[in-house]
Amino acid sequence: MAWLSLKVLLAGLSFLGCLYPLVDFSFSGETRGQKPNFVIILADDMGWGDLGANWADTKDTANLDKMAAEGMRFVDFHAAASTCSPSRAALLTGRLGLRNGVTHNFAVTSVGGLPLNETTLAEVLRGAGYVTGMIGKWHLGHHGPHHPNFRGFDYYFGVPYSHDMGCTDTPGYNHPPCPACPRGDRPSRNLERDCYSDVALPLYENLNIVEQPVNLSALAQKYAEKATQFIQQSSTSGRPFLLYVGLAHMHVPLAGTPPSADPRDQRPYSAGLREMDRLVGRIKDTVDLLGKNNTFLWFTGDNGPWAQKCELAGSVGPFTGSWQARREGSPAKQTTWEGGHRVPALAYWPGRVPVNVTSAALLSVLDVFPTVLALAGAPLPRGRRFDGLDITQVLFGQAQTGHRVLFHPNSGAAGEDGALQTVRLERYKAFYVTGGARACDGSVGPARHHEPPLIFDLEADLAEAAPLDAGGAEHRAVQPKVAAALAGVLADIARDRVSRADYSQDPSVRPCCDPRRPACRCRAA
Repeated sequence: MAWLSLKVLLAGLSFLGCLYPLVDFSFSGETRGQKPNFVIILADDMGWGDLGANWADTKDTANLDKMAAEGMRFVDFHAAASTCSPSRAALLTGRLGLRNGVTHNFAVTSVGGLPLNETTLAEVLRGAGYVTGMIGKWHLGHHGPHHPNFRGFDYYFGVPYSHDMGCTDTPGYNHPPCPACPRGDRPSRNLERDCYSDVALPLYENLNIVEQPVNLSALAQKYAEKATQFIQQSSTSGRPFLLYVGLAHMHVPLAGTPPSADPRDQRPYSAGLREMDRLVGRIKDTVDLLGKNNTFLWFTGDNGPWAQKCELAGSVGPFTGSWQARREGSPAKQTTWEGGHRVPALAYWPGRVPVNVTSAALLSVLDVFPTVLALAGAPLPRGRRFDGLDITQVLFGQAQTGHRVLFHPNSGAAGEDGALQTVRLERYKAFYVTGGARACDGSVGPARHHEPPLIFDLEADLAEAAPLDAGGAEHRAVQPKVAAALAGVLADIARDRVSRADYSQDPSVRPCCDPRRPACRCRAA
């Protein structure tokens, strides 16, 4: 379907209309009727244009589309960064990387993680009587006190970082392809560029590695089972719960799927979308069965698609970053072009969130933290400043506007990591630096600094194709407002209690369940 309908919408629309050994499920005096439950599902590398409800050409997301029809869909919703760790840190703290200290990704050998003096959403809710669980990708440090069990989550099951950061026996689809883990005395593999070391990918349950290497073909099923078990046990406990699910989808490698008679099913990315959609559908079905009227389900993504993975990457929809694309490089993941940070987002809460509503409010993953705490009746942590908004009024159909200004941190393609050099001001977006990440053809767009900034009118130019004339009246009217907003946030950060992440590395901290065996392979049970 042509993207013209979206352009018309955005131009005129503001609003339409396993046991758990670390968990104490004992009654705490709170009941689900007093406090809502929360399920937050974060997709990985999913494109804005992958969601069928966003007028995608293909319909691989039937369950998510149904959720959109039964709840609220956000079409101007943004990740807080365009790469994994900073985006997740912002979700769990409500703070940009210049405040929480996480400005780029953590490695397999990272000693540190999300700074320990930063307070996570799970820590606040656990203090408010919630039982807290996390399923899936963490990527905020796995060593020592940075593990999820020490960051507010009573229960954890998942891979502690991206699932391409270690070898497996079921490598799946990647570009370039990566070989399987070595076995026995077989010599070390000849690693392709972008393939990780011979240390196998670990799967944790709480503090224990329960599988290494992970069977990627079975991972979605395991995540669905653990998520539904957590909801079931929490629902019978008399306590409200938080479940945070960090999906492996749609990050590469994409798991291999059984052959199908439908030619469309042969495409690994489409098959992966449908597998992800089924997983989300199982979680939603469990919520509907056990806590439909008192559970808020929020689905969104961590950043845009990873374009260098070619046919294994998602769709940015109409947000093609044409100005950058003409100058080489990708305008998607790792960049501050719309394709890098504009992500799918849905809210579902029967009886509270209006049905079949599309919101064009300017919103962010940063808003999850203050909004969830407000709904839970829990206070924001004291002594620090936050970048997110409480958007409860938007969710409940009582307001039509969100942020006036958003700041998009540099995320690897150009400029210093975490620096704020791209500003969204209402309908306008200003770039003080541009650059393209590695594209499918291998090209990289070099960093270019702009003074005065490039300014695009997103209401008229979703593709970011043609900036305003720097000498024109519109540019002259907008530029001082952009400069003032940027100066204001930088001054605010300078007055704030900011953190600094430890990005030092030590090979000895790599997760390894049996260092005596090749690839740290666990013996079969």
